[in-house]
Amino acid sequence: KPSNGTQISEFLLLGLSQALELQPLIFGLFVSMYLVTVFGNLLIILAVSSDSHLHTPMYFFLSNLSLVDICFTSTTIPKMLWNIQTKSKVITYEGCITQMYFFILFAGLDIFLLTVMAYDRFVAICHPLHYMVIMNPRLCGLLVLLSWIMSVLNSLLESLMVLRLSFCSDLEIPHFFCEFNQVVQLACSDTFLNNIIMYFTAGLLCICPLAGILYSYSKILSYIRGIPSAQGRYKAFSTCASHLSVVSLFYGTLLGVYLSSTVIHSTHSSATASVMYTVVTPMLNPFIYSLRNKDIKRALER
Repeated sequence: KPSNGTQISEFLLLGLSQALELQPLIFGLFVSMYLVTVFGNLLIILAVSSDSHLHTPMYFFLSNLSLVDICFTSTTIPKMLWNIQTKSKVITYEGCITQMYFFILFAGLDIFLLTVMAYDRFVAICHPLHYMVIMNPRLCGLLVLLSWIMSVLNSLLESLMVLRLSFCSDLEIPHFFCEFNQVVQLACSDTFLNNIIMYFTAGLLCICPLAGILYSYSKILSYIRGIPSAQGRYKAFSTCASHLSVVSLFYGTLLGVYLSSTVIHSTHSSATASVMYTVVTPMLNPFIYSLRNKDIKRALER
């Protein structure tokens, strides 16, 4: 509710640019990227599900990541394209909260699945003889289920915290989607508790998984250095090169966006930069895994 007590019904999404002449270009660019993201990740899912050679823990997690990436981009891009096509900036209050909920949900799932995949590579390289025993179907399913549960609880908490806020008359969001931090900044009521929870969950759901990923790769690199032959070291490292590339791209763009926004203090620059981890990273993931992975390439060819 706004500060005057009346029920608000909508927000205005200002998008990436106010220039009318750029709207057709932005529309064409994002339609192309969205279609490439959806079809690229669908091909990964199809390849993994149709090829029995890919029914392993590594590709089980990869197919889940591809599904989450499709959902992740679908929470923001279709609404943005619809607003450009209809020349409207409106998103309903309910639609904004719903979009925020699913965006946080799938962003959290991305982070957890990348962490689980790092653990999978650690077991595969450092404990190859016990890999299939440790990474059994029950554990793999449990890890994915736990990722969903933690992501759902986190997004539910964040969304409920926004519902308790009162908003002023200025309801313009300088972004192309309902980004949590931008919505909270529009509130007239006290946002201290929201900020505390936001920083706490950011530390818990970003820093802790990143620490787990770094620990896994420190163990992997330590193990690889102990392999006597250069060919053996290359073969061991090549099994995790694709995942390492995806992790670097996702965390690099995510941290870059939020670190740059604290320095530059430009909402337009932040919105433009956030395209990197919301659209570009999910679009590039299928290319990274297919170009650097012979098993996926063979499955796609078949």
